[in-house]
Amino acid sequence: MMKARCASYNVAKVSDYMDSIVMVNEQPIKIHYHLEGHGPAMILLHGWGQDMRMMQFISDYYKANYQVLNLDLPGFGESDEPPCPWQLQDYVTCLYQCVKLLGLEHPILVAHSFGARIALLYAKQYMVKKMVLTGAAGIRDHHSPLYYVKVGLYKIKKRLGIANHMGSVDYRAASSIMRGVLVASVKQDLKPILKDINVPTLLVWGEKDTATPLWMGKQMEKRMPDATLVVLEEDDHFAYFHQPKRFLAIMEYFL
Repeated sequence: MMKARCASYNVAKVSDYMDSIVMVNEQPIKIHYHLEGHGPAMILLHGWGQDMRMMQFISDYYKANYQVLNLDLPGFGESDEPPCPWQLQDYVTCLYQCVKLLGLEHPILVAHSFGARIALLYAKQYMVKKMVLTGAAGIRDHHSPLYYVKVGLYKIKKRLGIANHMGSVDYRAASSIMRGVLVASVKQDLKPILKDINVPTLLVWGEKDTATPLWMGKQMEKRMPDATLVVLEEDDHFAYFHQPKRFLAIMEYFL
């Protein structure tokens, strides 16, 4: 069962290349986006700590034949932070309201890392034509016994008021609200829903990805009914960005 939501949504259109206002518990939240091109709908969802600029080369390439929505997810770029730590479902609901507002029927979702978490949950609930997921997060990592020892020591030090540096770089760099978002998203394992996502999906992975290791991509390919994994050798979590021409060529073949 989903946890109680902290938000209710209502979206008002401002411009095709500026902002939309998302009303969350009667509080306006600015969503910064760029909508361009004509044709089938395509939505770009960037990763954690990034913004729409990471996906701009995809928009530039596809705007001739697609209507491409590139946006800063809430809490990143020029979009406002959520008023409270959102669950993944809040991001999904927010995205759906934007899709309805802009009339983007059956979109193609192109997502990296944290954006792929949103894409997977969105595709489970709403109509999606295809997905391209790169360095996709969503499967909980396996931890060694040493990890749990470190967590235990961290909690003890915290109670004693001793300085701690536990947590990833992303966690330490985030605001208190976005730390809550990160913790909630990492705790939510999307593995159980993968079997129910009947959407043609291209998985593009960096062979040397340490943020979302390659075994996660292999698990997604195995568990999703219509998924294909392509590995970019000797590259990391940002393989799609490091090899844009190759990534676009693979994506073009898939589409």
